[in-house]
Amino acid sequence: MTNLSPARLQEKIFDLTDGLAQTRGLLLRFADCTVEVRSNAPLLVEKLCRYYADFLVDDGAPEIVVTAMETAPIAPEADWVIKQPDPGKTKIKEEYLDVGGGRMVRKRLTGMLFYFDRGRHLALGPCTANDNQVVNFINSRFIQWMLDRGCLLCHAAGVSSKGNGLALAGFSGMGKSTLALHMMSRGLDFVSNDRLLIRLGESGLDMYGVAKLPRVNPGTILGNATLIGMLDERRKDHYAQMAPEELWSLESKHDVYLDECFRMSKFLIASKKSGLVILNWKHKYPRTSLEFVDISQRLDLLETVIKVPGLFFLPEPDVDYDFSKAAYLRLLRDCPVFEARGGVDFSQVSDACIHFLNRR
Repeated sequence: MTNLSPARLQEKIFDLTDGLAQTRGLLLRFADCTVEVRSNAPLLVEKLCRYYADFLVDDGAPEIVVTAMETAPIAPEADWVIKQPDPGKTKIKEEYLDVGGGRMVRKRLTGMLFYFDRGRHLALGPCTANDNQVVNFINSRFIQWMLDRGCLLCHAAGVSSKGNGLALAGFSGMGKSTLALHMMSRGLDFVSNDRLLIRLGESGLDMYGVAKLPRVNPGTILGNATLIGMLDERRKDHYAQMAPEELWSLESKHDVYLDECFRMSKFLIASKKSGLVILNWKHKYPRTSLEFVDISQRLDLLETVIKVPGLFFLPEPDVDYDFSKAAYLRLLRDCPVFEARGGVDFSQVSDACIHFLNRR
């Protein structure tokens, strides 16, 4: 695929993947959206079935069809636009091209190539070895589908108790997933790990999660008895000897399979939104407080909630999007918002959050 024009590269991708049109690997249902995944790689299908176990269905007409084709790494020469690294990062990982009403995104490190437009959702390359990127692509198509239908995207985790949902946002590294897992240990259901979609429904604010398993650091595992079985004795001893600050900042992520660790909880993906907790705490402080705030007067906290759609979002020409701060404030106007500040105490804030949800 070297030395191809963008239009010819697009045509070549279509030719390669059209042969999989009659195959099907799995069918998933996220809220009201059914996603069909087709692939020529049985092991990839097996991995995806395990990952998406809570969302597998047997029938239904798909709103989205994702085709994942196992090939060698793809490195076509073209005038790619470089995706600049996120703040604080230096490595360039992605590049993209917009062509013929669609977008191609290439992952430089893995050689994975993605294409999407209004009707096609294609992944090509070493898919099985990079199943996490295929998962992210599938989830991105659901996010696009929801944004096209009036949702706003939030950088937040989510839990639910008896249909009442709580969004958990916060500054980077504050422990959104950790707090969610603490509450799941107390019997709450899981809605989302890191992305929430919100919109106004018939009876109030609704929130929708993304089917992404929680990814946690060793410190989270050590601090939660429900998760401790994820580590062998050698690693437990090693991490237990580290200073709390060092353990807190350690980047060694582990997927939490909810059906293995939380047998009484469910992965709901959708719930009423009854409140929002924003984590703004630090280990060095001795006491924790959870205080009601007026989010319209705390735009610094609002910034932690807003998530701008990224490279895998392609605006539809006939959709009137509004991702402004004013749009978020309108949706959150009647939603109770709390700030957790002072010292870090997951147990104390979990108790307060559960008490709040049980009173709704």
